[in-house]
Amino acid sequence: MRTLRSAALAAGILLAVSQMVPAQAVGTSSGGRHGPSYEWELTPPGSASQFRGLAAVSADVAWIAGSAGQVLRTTDGGKKWKNVSPAGAEALQFRDIEAFGSEQAVAMTIGNGEDSRIYRTANGGKTWTETFRNTDATAFYDCLDFSGSHGLALSDPVDGKFRIASSSNGGESWTVLPNAGMPAALPGEFAFAASGTCLVSGPGRTAWFATGGGDRPRVFRTDDGGLHWKATDSPMASGAAAGIFSLAFRGPLFGVAVGGDFLKPTEAVNAASVTYDGGRSWKLVAADKAPKGYRSGSAFVPWSPATVVAVGPSGSDFSLDGGRSWTQFYDGSFDSVECAGHGFHAGCWASGANGAVGKLVRKH
Repeated sequence: MRTLRSAALAAGILLAVSQMVPAQAVGTSSGGRHGPSYEWELTPPGSASQFRGLAAVSADVAWIAGSAGQVLRTTDGGKKWKNVSPAGAEALQFRDIEAFGSEQAVAMTIGNGEDSRIYRTANGGKTWTETFRNTDATAFYDCLDFSGSHGLALSDPVDGKFRIASSSNGGESWTVLPNAGMPAALPGEFAFAASGTCLVSGPGRTAWFATGGGDRPRVFRTDDGGLHWKATDSPMASGAAAGIFSLAFRGPLFGVAVGGDFLKPTEAVNAASVTYDGGRSWKLVAADKAPKGYRSGSAFVPWSPATVVAVGPSGSDFSLDGGRSWTQFYDGSFDSVECAGHGFHAGCWASGANGAVGKLVRKH
C-alpha cells in the first residue's frame, strides 16, 4: 500500500539519521593476515543533505545527489565539491544519479506524481534540462540505470504492475513502456529508493530490479531492454520495511543482493544472497557470514573480480569471494556506494546522511 510504504520510508529515514553518529576517523579492517585492508577516506562536501544518489566516474570524478534538490560534483578526488544543483529543484529529493563523465549526468527525483522527475546536464551541471516528468498520480519512480546510451527507470506498481520508462539517447527523452511483458506485482510489493541500485543494467539489453514489501522479495530480469521481464523469488527476508535494497553484478551471470529491514539497521536477518546464473536463482548467505546489519548499497570494485563492498547506516563490509562471506571494516553510516574506472584511475565512493562522503582506500 502506498500509505504504508510512504510512512515506512519516512520513518526509516528519520531513524537512520537519528542513530547516525558522524564519523571523525576512517575505519580499517583486514581481509586476513595476507589479505588487503580497506578504509574510507572521508571527503565531506560541506553540505548537510542526505546523498542517496551517487555516480562514480573515476578516482577523481564523482557526482552526488540528495535532499533539498542538491547535486554536487568533484573533479579532484573530493578535495573540493561544487554545487551544481538544478535551478528550482529545492523542494525535491534526488535519489539517483548516473554520470557519463565529468560533464554529462542524468539525475532522478522521487515522489508521488510530478515529484518523480529526471534531469540531464551536458555541461557539468551549469545548466540542466528536465527530460521526464511523471504525470500519473499513482506512479512513484525509485531508481534508474544506463547501459551505454540505453537507460531504464523503475516505478512502483501502477494498476498491479511495476512500470518502466526507457531512454535510447542517454536520457535526452523517455518513453513509458507497455506493461504486457511485466509479471503482476505481489500484494504490498514495491522497490526501495534507497541508493539508486534497486535497478541495475548489465551487458547488452539485460537489466535487473529488486523488490520487497510483500511476503517475499523478488528479482526481475529482462533481456530485451525492459519490454519483457521474468521474476524470481529470493530467499532473503521481506516485510513492510524489508526486502532487497541493492543489486550488483559482475558481468551477465555473477551477482549479489543485499538488504534487510531499514527500521532495524543493526540487524541482519537473511540480508544477503548471491547468484551465478544471471539472477535466475539465488543462494542465501549464511547468517554468520553475512553483513552485520541492514545494507542499502553494494558495488563490485574495479580492481578485483570477486571483491564487493556493501554499505548501510550501521556500517560497511567487504567480501573477497563474490559475496559469499563478508567482513565489516567501518561502523559509520553510508547509504550508497558506487565504483568505476580502470587501473590507477579506478575509484569507489560512498555517500549518505548529513553530507557523509567517502572514497575507498585499499591498503596491504
